[in-house]
Amino acid sequence: MSSSSTSSQRSDFISSGKPRESVNGVTVRLVGDSGDGMQLLGTQLTNVSALSGNDVATFPDFPAEIRAPRGTRAGVSGYQVHFASEEIYTPGDGLDALVAMNPAALVTNLGDLKRSGLLILNSDSFEAKDLKLAKLDQDPRQTGRLKDYRVIEVAMTTLTRGAVEGTGLSVKDADQCKNFFAMGLVFWLYGRDYEPTLRFIESKFKHLPAVAEANRRALTAGWNYGETTEDFVSTYQVAPARLPPGTYKNVMGNQALAWGLMAAAELSGKELFIGAYPITPASDVLHELSRYKHYGVRTFQAEDEIAAVCSAIGTAFGGGMGVTVSSGPGIALKAEGMGLAVMLELPMLILNIQRGGPSTGLPTKTEQADLLMAMFGRNGEAPMPILAARSPADCFDTAIEAWRIATKLMTPVMVLSDGYIANGAEPWRIPDLASLPKIEIRHPEAGTGAEPFKPYLRNENLSRPWAVPGTPGLMHRIGGLEKEDGTGNISYDPQNHQHMVNTRAQKVENAAKFIEPVQVVGDDSGLLVLSWGGTYGACYTATAQARAQGKRVGHAHLRWLNPFPANLGDVLRQYDRVLIPELNTGQLRLLINGRYQVGAVGLNKVQGKPFTVTELVEEIVRLA
Repeated sequence: MSSSSTSSQRSDFISSGKPRESVNGVTVRLVGDSGDGMQLLGTQLTNVSALSGNDVATFPDFPAEIRAPRGTRAGVSGYQVHFASEEIYTPGDGLDALVAMNPAALVTNLGDLKRSGLLILNSDSFEAKDLKLAKLDQDPRQTGRLKDYRVIEVAMTTLTRGAVEGTGLSVKDADQCKNFFAMGLVFWLYGRDYEPTLRFIESKFKHLPAVAEANRRALTAGWNYGETTEDFVSTYQVAPARLPPGTYKNVMGNQALAWGLMAAAELSGKELFIGAYPITPASDVLHELSRYKHYGVRTFQAEDEIAAVCSAIGTAFGGGMGVTVSSGPGIALKAEGMGLAVMLELPMLILNIQRGGPSTGLPTKTEQADLLMAMFGRNGEAPMPILAARSPADCFDTAIEAWRIATKLMTPVMVLSDGYIANGAEPWRIPDLASLPKIEIRHPEAGTGAEPFKPYLRNENLSRPWAVPGTPGLMHRIGGLEKEDGTGNISYDPQNHQHMVNTRAQKVENAAKFIEPVQVVGDDSGLLVLSWGGTYGACYTATAQARAQGKRVGHAHLRWLNPFPANLGDVLRQYDRVLIPELNTGQLRLLINGRYQVGAVGLNKVQGKPFTVTELVEEIVRLA
């Protein structure tokens, strides 16, 4: 079917003759081999759901290997999408529907499907060899293991081959279209509009007309199968969400972080430069920024992490907006360079997209285990401000706030994200750039020559001047050796070193004067749930559910981790107990108890997966 004839049937495509059941929200997970196109399928479902006006939250999950072993449990790739008619904060807990393309995908994900949930299987992939690869002695369809679910078996591979027959594709290439068959079926089931995906196919495969035609046919075949089969008794309708008015765009965390950096550069009148070395899951920040050279963005793929951080330092010394991005192993390699930036007292941003560790660890899985490294992972006393994004859309605002503080205090700032935020997606309300406050930067003007320029002469915030090299009369020393306060001369004086260490630390503490106080949602006594980073959505939702059960509980979320908000101690002491859920073994809890002595307890998880709301509710109810 050609694209023009397909488009003409849009009203038939998005309406069904079967009964339609209205639901508030749906959580769907699509799983298969890493080569089955599950990430593409999930991304398309996310985008069309956002265009339908639903609030959306996603959780992609995929192997670290470029060519993961096909058919095995280690090679399973998945994409979870939660779309709803109300505001949501997580990608969902229990699954309403699971689409599994092979036995390995089925057995590794079945435990998350709700009882009576919808289970759609590609029946063509349950041959003896498929079961062997999945390490199954018996076919789970024959053992009674699936009796609690609504099982619908679809011969997706066979039906896809029939749909694309005549396009000239080989059997192998035809089989790769089965994700579009599954996509059409899922779109039909939940009343999703197909046109955005048709446009995607036209754009992505414009130089491969046979592939484009095959994918169009597979998509249509999937839709038609849902419409004609007797296996489905109804479709489901999720009404648009009542979100605050505005123009929305679906964004992933790394994408929003890149756009926030560009906005910060524009607000401060600076050229943006990023020096980075490729590493999962941080690379997409560099990839996204490389698309905007026409906006003056300069990207540099360095030969290693040390060169990357030093290039950003050089940019800062030259008066530009210097940024470097990496994940845990790369941040470790940048440690000496970050210490140099602290000593130089230059504004720059270090972005850490956290992943499972230590060492190479779990490159594609999420974790929050770099907080202590961000705080202390440099030699000597080398503090820097640290803030963490709470969601994909929040990455935009976090980047702007980080640059605002870096330039106000003349210090490097670290921004923490994680794999869950980086690869997740949600609707983002596009702001009016004109409404965002400018980031005022004033470089010292040319000196008179009557007195030597003092590069460490400080203002009321203890910030030193940002002198642009080449400005007449502003010649000064720069380097990693300790400086004399005021003059910037090299100094080995013990009292000066004590003074400079204290001054740099106080300058970081001064950031508390410019950040928002911590806010509590819920009760002001009883149990406080204190969260940071990507645990925000699960903690917010779990707290609301616990309060609905009559528990006295409040929720506070920290964007700023160094310094803490000025009122944090007072807030903590209002409560009988404090619970800190973290995707680590208790790093924020260590800092909170060390500073405030409140006896906070932790709920800790290091499985490469985010918290479920159910896990949190159970712990909150137990403690409250």
